[in-house]
Amino acid sequence: MSILFAEKDQTFTLHTKNTTYQMKVDQYGFLLHLYYGRRTGGCMDYLLSYLDRGFSGNPYDAGLDRTYSMDVLPQELPCQGTGDYRSPSVIIKNPDGSYGCDFRYKSYQILDGKYSLPGLPAVYAAEGEAQTLKICMEDRITKVRITLLYGVLPEQDIITRSAVIENEGDGKICLKKAQAACLDWLHGEFDLLSFYGRHAMERNVQRTSVSHGAQVIGSRRGASSHQYNPMMILAEKETTEDAGSCYAMSFVYSGNFKGEVEKDQFNQTRALLGLSDELFSYPLAPGERFCIPEVILTYSSRGLSRLSQNLHRCIRTHICRGKYKDSVRPVLLNSWEASYFDITGESVYQLARQSAELGIDMLVMDDGWFGRRDDDNSGLGDWYVNENKLGESLGSLIQRINGLGVKFGIWIEPESINEDSELYREHPDWVLAVPGRSPIRARNQLVLDFSRPDVVDYIFERICGILDQGNIEYVKWDMNRSLSDCYSRDKEDQGRVQHDYMLGLYDFLERLIQRYPNILLEGCSGGGGRFDAGMLYYSPQIWCSDNTDALDRVHIQYGTSFGYPISAVGSHVSAVPNHQTGRLTPLRTRGIAAMAGTFGYELDPGKLLEVEREQIREQLSTYRRHAKLIQAGLYYRLTDPSTHVAGAWEFLSDDASEALVNVVMQEIHGNMPVTYIRLKGLRSGCMYQEMHSGKTYASDALMEEGLPLPDQSGEYRAYQMYFTVTDVME
Repeated sequence: MSILFAEKDQTFTLHTKNTTYQMKVDQYGFLLHLYYGRRTGGCMDYLLSYLDRGFSGNPYDAGLDRTYSMDVLPQELPCQGTGDYRSPSVIIKNPDGSYGCDFRYKSYQILDGKYSLPGLPAVYAAEGEAQTLKICMEDRITKVRITLLYGVLPEQDIITRSAVIENEGDGKICLKKAQAACLDWLHGEFDLLSFYGRHAMERNVQRTSVSHGAQVIGSRRGASSHQYNPMMILAEKETTEDAGSCYAMSFVYSGNFKGEVEKDQFNQTRALLGLSDELFSYPLAPGERFCIPEVILTYSSRGLSRLSQNLHRCIRTHICRGKYKDSVRPVLLNSWEASYFDITGESVYQLARQSAELGIDMLVMDDGWFGRRDDDNSGLGDWYVNENKLGESLGSLIQRINGLGVKFGIWIEPESINEDSELYREHPDWVLAVPGRSPIRARNQLVLDFSRPDVVDYIFERICGILDQGNIEYVKWDMNRSLSDCYSRDKEDQGRVQHDYMLGLYDFLERLIQRYPNILLEGCSGGGGRFDAGMLYYSPQIWCSDNTDALDRVHIQYGTSFGYPISAVGSHVSAVPNHQTGRLTPLRTRGIAAMAGTFGYELDPGKLLEVEREQIREQLSTYRRHAKLIQAGLYYRLTDPSTHVAGAWEFLSDDASEALVNVVMQEIHGNMPVTYIRLKGLRSGCMYQEMHSGKTYASDALMEEGLPLPDQSGEYRAYQMYFTVTDVME
């Protein structure tokens, strides 16, 4: 069993293949955190120290014992109101207007299988793959109950955390803060790895020393955001890609979040992740409950590569669902950078015809096909096909494209609305807007109130009316602005609007994938503005960034790889000069950069030279040859592109029999030093042959000294090398 309860010590121990997590119910009913790290045995409560800490208060139960204080003890559920002045997981406003809660242990259950969260995305597992621990705690004064949920996936080295808060009292309470996971370390020196950015330059890696005080990341934008990703890593100071201890926390949620890391007065460190407490105030009447979205935890004693691989495997096999979970995705061409809004049925058909000639699997018709949608100032909300613009029905266009042997996909943006639309003129009350105030516009659009079921139902039926018109096999779901003016006309308590909006969005997405199980859904929010484990529960891939520049993508995809699998990364080859940066990069380089993702094209084939067309055919052949290795292989970051002349990464099969190494040179200078790239994860003591050159190399030499790159001139060169194991060295 992976979950053990020791009656004598009152300890709960969660074991995975390589890790142990332990907590203890103490003499006063508090649930203390004892340990999380490398797998071990025994009771770890000897790590706790009890000293008189002066201004650190003591629970009344402790009597005159001034050595017992929640202000210094490590906890599973730190709450505001227990004398702990560090950042809490939970803050509750009580019926009498007071703030505070005091949860004490009541009971536990150990169950086979993994818990689920109604209406929310969460890690799933078969009964034999996981166990669940439920720990019930109660505030004896207010009768508010919280059930802490722990999911253990032993083979994955994954532990998940969530909680359900139930109001069993007589009066209305209000949640002011609700975070799913807390990790407390009694000692240690850590760095925080967080992932910051902006639109078109997401998930840059920032590694900072954890110092006294609080470091906070989060989003107030109604989406997990381009600016900060809801995943963070705590690593010991000397931790590298290949060695050292590190912990990851990934929030399975797509809205506002808050991650906190705090080093306290006694050099203890606390990390919290969950819902943001800003713009959040959630009421619970007697009998009502609230599910806190889930956090995925994993630990590695073997560096950051193993930590990322744990997350990759978990998300790929226990978050992503549906037909395309394990399938190689179709290679698609998206019409956006080829045509923008200037499309007709015939122009889309010609893109499909040219795609068929190149061997591309699918044509996606992006923005501009519905309502009066000739630019981004009108039409959003009017989900009917503009047959005058297309010159034919959608069904007819799809049939013609399918007749070429090409699949058809379509772009939608269901959450937003233009004021210049029939829907807005009919239902101005359906937008998020504060009465008496002019709303904030972004991209000249407003946001529909998805916290209202009637709005969600209407848009759902309109989108289904589109999808029922033909053989649509792919949908790109976009959202091109942040939330503001978060007021809903049918909510008495406005502090619940943004979370209810997310519940409405998740309800829509769940119904969509249940009704259309064969559609490949790709998430998008101005590119990577909602790139999180929550969205991956519904869409197995997300458009990584609106920036398709190959050099920038090396950096964006590098940061993304710390928390998310390659199979989730929407990445395309685009035209040059690049539409976002104006940079000129070789087609080969653009192809190799895009192969660190689902792979596709974002260009007009009609503008290509014949030599470029032939290169694309070669790229498609190469990608398809290695697609399964790229999608499901172990991923290694071979360089940090922010500090190295090259961006390099590797895909390795589970049995280490084959490896695909990709390198993009970022600089060129006169009389350049030789660049060496070290491989990782190969079988020690073996020989590997590189397919293109035919040369063989000793695996240990490739891992210790690396491979020199060819001395070639030219800007932004890229290299791709495929190795297979040949034999064992004598």
